[in-house]
Amino acid sequence: MATTVLPTRTKLLYGFGSVAFGVKDNGFQFFLLLFYNQVLGLPQTWVGLGIMVALVLDSAIDPVVGHYSDHLRSRWGRRHPLMYAAALPVAASYWLLWNAPEGLSDVQLFAYFMVVAVLVRTFITVYEIPSASLVPELTDDYHERTSILSYRFFFGWWGGLLTSVLAYTLFLQPDAEHPVGVLNRAGYHRYGVTASLVMLAAILVSAIGTHSYIPKLRQPPARRHGGLRGFFHERREALANGSFLALFCAAVFGSMGMGLTSALNIYINTYFWELDSTQISRLVMSLFVAALIAVVVAPPLSRRLGKRTAAIWVSLGAVVIGPAPVVLRLVGWFPENGSAELLLLLIAFYVVTVALFIMSTILAASMIADVVEDSEVVTGRRSEGVFTAANAVAQKAVSGIGIFASSLVLGAVGFPQDAKPGAVDPAVVRQLGIVYVPVLVTIYLIALGFLSTYRISKASHEANLRRLARPDG
Repeated sequence: MATTVLPTRTKLLYGFGSVAFGVKDNGFQFFLLLFYNQVLGLPQTWVGLGIMVALVLDSAIDPVVGHYSDHLRSRWGRRHPLMYAAALPVAASYWLLWNAPEGLSDVQLFAYFMVVAVLVRTFITVYEIPSASLVPELTDDYHERTSILSYRFFFGWWGGLLTSVLAYTLFLQPDAEHPVGVLNRAGYHRYGVTASLVMLAAILVSAIGTHSYIPKLRQPPARRHGGLRGFFHERREALANGSFLALFCAAVFGSMGMGLTSALNIYINTYFWELDSTQISRLVMSLFVAALIAVVVAPPLSRRLGKRTAAIWVSLGAVVIGPAPVVLRLVGWFPENGSAELLLLLIAFYVVTVALFIMSTILAASMIADVVEDSEVVTGRRSEGVFTAANAVAQKAVSGIGIFASSLVLGAVGFPQDAKPGAVDPAVVRQLGIVYVPVLVTIYLIALGFLSTYRISKASHEANLRRLARPDG
């Protein structure tokens, strides 16, 4: 496809599909550990291990889906058949995740949890990898790719945040039997139904909204090697690209930090800051502003600084600002729990930190899109699905390690089972903050070091396009 600026309507319809991934991601990161641990009673190390194993197994599926979608031949192209096929299984499996049968033993519940978690992540992969692989096909313009991905990440964050807000404000409310709303099992059932329907709608809207572009998209590349040989050959070529390897390694450590942060976030909010469900919902609602800031600021920032430089600066800002409230509390320079000033300050820090984080992910995704042509110059083959899947592998596998590490952190500081806000030993809560900050900052700084070695600029990308446009390739 020639350089193309897409209509806003197309960007909206395409981006809306990421609501499904956002809903799933928020559910896994913010609710799953608490639900199966504190509500259903599985030991926290079991839950952490289950999430990690599910993510690792899922990461083995990503390259298969990416490779298959690169080479699929059908009247609906390479990506759309998989996107359509995933819609119903995604919704059904996500509903099952929050509706475990009652009366199961710990071993039975763990087995159920493992199987359903793997199914959810597998089915969402069948949609997400082909969908994300569409970006380099829809346009080869350096800046337009960042614009398209801004919409994609905007809807992903808004979709996930909206379901979280609904969970806190409508579903996870206290009642006579559950004075702490996030421990109300029936609320998670209602959340599961709503979230599943939203995911189904998002996938279908995006697939249908981009269906008319199928005739204009790339055809499957000619296979030099078939079967397993071709599968592993393309993966080796992907990792041989220096700029992609930089992004891959940055994603490994960045996702590890994100997994740790997300899993512990509900513990920090509930026990460190002692926020109730209403206050947490207000905190989460403020992040709608962060997503809006990111989608508005990321494209012009990329135009001004270039993708790599912009990504480094916004990521560094997030690393510094994100843990600041916990650090300030530990040294006694932050408002006390229960004060009016506390929530306002937390909201301010959250908005800035998450806006910076979303911008960094938008820019990194746009950088991966540019790797497609950089690799094609060397290999003679476009492998959007392979690159998208390889990056997803890094994010999923080590994000699971981060989530598992969060359960180890909780165990190391002696965090109690069936903990009640305000009733946990203050020394344990303080120790949680002391361990959390340095581990998190170290992981993110390593990610930034790798990101700095990325080498594709606007000029080199346009040189790649000119070279590929020549008859001799």
